[in-house]
Amino acid sequence: MSQSSNKARILLALQALQNDSNLSLRRAAEIYEVGRMQLWRRHNGIQSRRDSGPNLRRLSDLEEQTVVQFIPNLDSQGFPSRQRFVEEMANSLLADRDASPVGKRWAHNFVKRQPELKTRIFRRYDYQRAKCEDPTIIRGWFRLVQNTIAKYSIQSGDIWNFDETGFMMGLIQSGMVVTGSERQGRPKSVQPGNREWITAIPAINAEGQSIPPFIISSGQYHLANWYRESNLPADWVIATSQNG
Repeated sequence: MSQSSNKARILLALQALQNDSNLSLRRAAEIYEVGRMQLWRRHNGIQSRRDSGPNLRRLSDLEEQTVVQFIPNLDSQGFPSRQRFVEEMANSLLADRDASPVGKRWAHNFVKRQPELKTRIFRRYDYQRAKCEDPTIIRGWFRLVQNTIAKYSIQSGDIWNFDETGFMMGLIQSGMVVTGSERQGRPKSVQPGNREWITAIPAINAEGQSIPPFIISSGQYHLANWYRESNLPADWVIATSQNG
């Protein structure tokens, strides 16, 4: 039985149901030899997957491509789109040609059939930190650095960057461990009682050369075991301060 012949009989059955209010859906399916469930779906306005292909999509190919290209552009600027916004974009395009809005599940189905798109769980990002990654702001800083280098003929080996970072001794990070297969729940690892802070100041230049880091520990005096029992390189500099 061909697909076109089946569609024709469904249309005849639908027309018969419309013309005869006493005709039951079951009887119409028997008369026109079509599936009762298929006829019921069409009678209630539900399209088959085959019939809901490109020719019956709410947006044209160009409109869909516009939405697909716009979503990654927003994401790159730190404004990932929720499905509600995707739906609003589609409705805006449809409103321009006086078409009815999309359904509640349209955005979900649209994302699923677009290989360029994918739903993910987003994470919050601090506004001040985001500004530090704004290309417009960063570009001005690099332009100033570039002009300064050119003005004073500064060599790459004379351009240094240093960073100050602090970390707590005895703080265990989460990681992969091996346990017995019968164990229930996540294993726990007891942290040492040492909660002292250490500050490290490393430095590296634009040619990739580095100088030994400067390590600051909390305390007033240097301890002998820092030098005798540790694996720190001999050229690392160790100092003390009240807070580390």
